[in-house]
Amino acid sequence: MGNEKLFCKGGGCTAKLGAGILSRVLERLPKFDKDPALLIGYDSKDDAAVYKLTDEVAVVQTLDFFPPMVDDPYTFGQIAATNALSDIWAMGGQVKTALNIVCFPEKSDLNILGEMMRGGAEKVAEAGGVLAGGHSIADSDVKYGLSVMGVVHPDHIYANNTPQTGDCLVLTKRLGVGILCTANRVGEASAEAMEAAIASMTTLNKYAAQCCRAYEVHACTDVTGFSFLGHLHEMMDGAHSCRIEAGAVPVFSEALRHADEFLLTAAGQRNRNHTGPFVRFENVPFAMEEVLFDPQTSGGLLVALPKEQAAALVEDLRRGGAPAAVVGEVTDSEDIEIRVIG
Repeated sequence: MGNEKLFCKGGGCTAKLGAGILSRVLERLPKFDKDPALLIGYDSKDDAAVYKLTDEVAVVQTLDFFPPMVDDPYTFGQIAATNALSDIWAMGGQVKTALNIVCFPEKSDLNILGEMMRGGAEKVAEAGGVLAGGHSIADSDVKYGLSVMGVVHPDHIYANNTPQTGDCLVLTKRLGVGILCTANRVGEASAEAMEAAIASMTTLNKYAAQCCRAYEVHACTDVTGFSFLGHLHEMMDGAHSCRIEAGAVPVFSEALRHADEFLLTAAGQRNRNHTGPFVRFENVPFAMEEVLFDPQTSGGLLVALPKEQAAALVEDLRRGGAPAAVVGEVTDSEDIEIRVIG
């Protein structure tokens, strides 16, 4: 591709509106008296809404859907469902029910729709949930996802912006799937790299979340369309800073090569534009910068927990097959929010 940047229009979480645009819209929504039972709502930047029913039970609600980022409809259904289910675990909850969200051209092959929904249904079942229905509309383009309901104890919610100074930051999946999917669309990604990326995108965060329950998690989010650095920026929330060791971050190595070839996404550039002012890179290669801004589809959990517990959590996660690593630590607020050290 030479030195020309290729900004591909793509599916998955690359299709999300940019964080900057979304923030400007949400700021203009009318403000109402807050229901005290709404523990987490749209006025936060968290992964899902949480509504308290009793002293023991709160409902976690989320939804996510997007266009395909892979050709196979069954695989796409699996990825879309895995991504949508993730927010429940990012909040510390357990999946209970899910509803299909489907946009599909009426004149297209309905076997494609069936395979897509079969992939999603299997992931809901693996999550321990019940597929309870859904809604479909005729559309010119295919889109699929889920509305998901889960439960969590009101005292055990994982917020995304409550880390503590001294916490270690643990990431549970590799970064770079957005760049790999972009490269795949133009025939540049290897079959081996795409197989590994698909395996990552179809791995439920349920298993990582089960490991986390044994530890004192201070904050948690899943890394999706706003990129590792974008979601990290939301976690710091203007109250803390952090240092990230670029060499410790788990990455698909082929994604670095494609980033050097400028096989990038428009969504990655939007992430850089929005989050870049809060980040200082120190001796970090361009390709690694791009991976850290890369929109992830069905990415891993980013967890803040006490330093003395981090190594044990990583060991538990790796024992379960996750490529987890301690990637940095939380500090008091400094002159720059996120320092990434090469």
